[in-house]
Amino acid sequence: MAEWLAVSSISDGGSLQADRGGIRFKREAGARAEHPHILNASGVALPRLMISIIENYQQQDGSVVIPKAVRPYMRGRERIAPGEFAL
Repeated sequence: MAEWLAVSSISDGGSLQADRGGIRFKREAGARAEHPHILNASGVALPRLMISIIENYQQQDGSVVIPKAVRPYMRGRERIAPGEFAL
């Protein structure tokens, strides 16, 4: 599949969260205090990341090859066999 899908997201929450949190700033000395606009973001949404790994690395036998960049975090494992993990 030659398609790119999102693994993170971001949205402009306006000034609502800053207003509720009492966060304010001044653009310059003596200026009126304003509430900044806050971005709501997920650096990497883990479920989306896992789905993209499974979609791109699942083998015919149902196993999933662990990408080389992820292996150091998986104690060097190279593959996850079908039925090895259960929810």
